Amino acid sequence: MDNLSGKVALITGAGSGIGRGIALACADEGMDVILADVQEGTAQAVAAEVEAREVQALAVDLDVSDTVAYEWLAERVYDEFGELNLLVNNAGVMTAGPVSQGTRADWDWTFRVNLFGVINGIDTFLPRMRSQEGDAHIVNTVSMAGLRLNEVVPLGVYSASKHAALAYTESLHDELAAEGIGVSALCPGGVNTLIGMAERNRPSEYGGPSEEPARGFSPGTMSQQMDPEDVGRVVLRGVKANRRLIFSHPELRDQVERRYERIMADFEFFAQSAEELSS
Repeated sequence: MDNLSGKVALITGAGSGIGRGIALACADEGMDVILADVQEGTAQAVAAEVEAREVQALAVDLDVSDTVAYEWLAERVYDEFGELNLLVNNAGVMTAGPVSQGTRADWDWTFRVNLFGVINGIDTFLPRMRSQEGDAHIVNTVSMAGLRLNEVVPLGVYSASKHAALAYTESLHDELAAEGIGVSALCPGGVNTLIGMAERNRPSEYGGPSEEPARGFSPGTMSQQMDPEDVGRVVLRGVKANRRLIFSHPELRDQVERRYERIMADFEFFAQSAEELSS
């Protein structure tokens, strides 16, 4: 999708952070933008910024785990815009702390948003995108946590959800390539967002909201990280090039390599063991 002008994007988690950055980047490219967020009023604020760039904006409140709300949104999008060219499943939450201490509520809430929220968006919109004549591309926000294990803050539950989201995205990429539908996994490192304060939106059935940061985070933890608007521009570069993986922090490559070096070391160990057993 080389030329984005005049096309239509939908972004979840668009009320702040990376979602907002992608929305503004889309608007700068001349795209009309649907902005969805679970936190009431935030999408409307970003919609005003989008409209200031002289494109259309539609702001909606959306819980990505609500399949009924998703169907309603899809009907509205296609009624008002006629097609959807870029679907960005960006909404996500973070739980932190040792994985052995993760509660069932932590697991259920994190996977409900980070994995099933992505699946719900694709299950809802992919059939419609397949039927339309216009271009179609899907971006799922994964995280470097889908490729490595965090070396500073223990994020086992979060990382597990992101590993699952990455496997799902890569599988979808391969399945849809023959249909001409692009699929990319966005794998950012540290970005100046409110992800460390995700507990503020935790539903009551999973323990209720909290204004405390995730374990291991302080209010200023994310303040020196990449600007979300820069991430938004990187995302669109990846969409135009139809990249499988989109990296905003290429300097983190060595952390991924260290992880795979450990994996290869175990392959070598058992290869040697097999040779010894056969001799």
